Amino acid sequence: MTELVRATYKTGVYIGELIERQVNQNRGLVKIIAVVKHPTQGDLHSPKQINVPLFHQRKALAQFEKAWVPLTSMKPFEHDVAPEYKESLKKALLQQMNILQADQSDWAKMSLAKLRECEKEYNLS
Repeated sequence: MTELVRATYKTGVYIGELIERQVNQNRGLVKIIAVVKHPTQGDLHSPKQINVPLFHQRKALAQFEKAWVPLTSMKPFEHDVAPEYKESLKKALLQQMNILQADQSDWAKMSLAKLRECEKEYNLS
């Protein structure tokens, strides 16, 4: 049986299939099945700041993309069935956008603009 995990990768959270475990390196290879939380936009070393050399746009990992994730950043997925990728991405993106719309800071406005660019590229409609 496939081992499904909830994995935090950089600033996003995903549901994926653990396809390889390297205990000696404290990491596992996860194949992405769904998105729980969309990655945070901006410079991670200067959180919520806009006066940075590069305000990063971070996209969610793609469906079936594989990523090495620290074993300490994973926990078992507690449900029988994972959500469908496209719907989960849409939900995670909208949740992040709603949070940012409630925040009137310049960082939130810039992050929202980056997420709108992501939304167009994702072709969710």
